[in-house]
Amino acid sequence: MTAERVNPPDLSPPTGFSHAVVATGTRLVFLAGQTALDPDGRITGQTLPEQFERALGNLLTALHAAGGTPADLARVTVYTTDLTAYRARAPELGRIWRRAAGRDYPAMAVVEVTRLWDTEALVELDGFAVLT
Repeated sequence: MTAERVNPPDLSPPTGFSHAVVATGTRLVFLAGQTALDPDGRITGQTLPEQFERALGNLLTALHAAGGTPADLARVTVYTTDLTAYRARAPELGRIWRRAAGRDYPAMAVVEVTRLWDTEALVELDGFAVLT
């Protein structure tokens, strides 16, 4: 994929996301929502950062299996059951993101939800990527 990250000077500077991503490629990969499930289908981690790291790892595992890399991500949505906690831990979550996925940030949104499919889950990530 070729990806042009667009961050207009008329908008506030993005922190950990891009305002827009112009992606050119030939294959779209739609990534299902991933929580902190282990291979046995159990939620792992008690804290938001622990679950975020596992959920992101699961998302990237699915992406790699489809032939993509983190740089191919065009859009990611993060669903959290506690937006206040997410904001408070944002610097730590950002470090986890950069360690796993680098600094080629996709367009992103964070949404607070009442609960997720797995009641123990604190966070879920989904998205799509464009591959060449």
